[in-house]
Amino acid sequence: MDELQRDNLAEQVLAAARRCVANRYVGAAFAYATGSLMRGEGTAFSDIDLVVVFPSLERAWRESFTHEGFPVEAFIHDEETLAHYLHADAESGCPIVVNMVAAGRIVGSDIERARLIQAKAAGVLASGPKLLAGASYDMLRYQVTDLADDLRGDRSPEEIAAIAAALYQKLADLILLGRGAWTGRGKWAPRLIRKLDVQLAAEFDAAFRLAAQGDGSQILALADRELALHGGRCFDGFRQEAPLGARRLNRDEEAAPLVSSEGVAKAPASTRASS
Repeated sequence: MDELQRDNLAEQVLAAARRCVANRYVGAAFAYATGSLMRGEGTAFSDIDLVVVFPSLERAWRESFTHEGFPVEAFIHDEETLAHYLHADAESGCPIVVNMVAAGRIVGSDIERARLIQAKAAGVLASGPKLLAGASYDMLRYQVTDLADDLRGDRSPEEIAAIAAALYQKLADLILLGRGAWTGRGKWAPRLIRKLDVQLAAEFDAAFRLAAQGDGSQILALADRELALHGGRCFDGFRQEAPLGARRLNRDEEAAPLVSSEGVAKAPASTRASS
């Protein structure tokens, strides 16, 4: 597809997005239309991503449908719910919604308000992710360590491929976030690593290709090298505390009535047993 064809496709997609917002989301203040089709990079299975913003909603939602032959994934918000997800994106290090807003073509009537929010999203992207630290950082290092250790044993090719599949995203996160770059999910992970470091991306790709064939040696070496940049393996001393509310009453206690058949209050079973 040449540049003219890409531009024509992007304009067709944008026109379809405008009609979709006008007809399906009556009352919306504005929307952002984005995705690979808008960039002229799509395939026959690519979709239009829409972030639709209303003046006020009870709650946000997402939905998928087909419009004029184009698959559409729509994320429906008001400004407050959108702000929540933009913040959550930035905290996670994986700015999915932030990217959609920052890169989207604006559709709708309140263009100025849409531009203000878009500028904030672009600012978040430009600032980069927060530094890896705290419990989430320890957990990521632990998960990479745990999966890498699984590769150290004598494994069948099928097991090596399965471990590699589980390790792929975790190691990509450590590589990207550990270098102060945003991470991405699915197809975006290798794209972002390539953007960051072409040589590292080639090593990453080669290691996982070998693992799919049952050879985990290069992945193990790559994981160990990345862990070394963060103090080495994370195992001894690792601790993760459960939330205080993470408990469930004994089923017998849940089922036991707290009032007798005579209407007299009864103590819980655990109290009766200790008296």
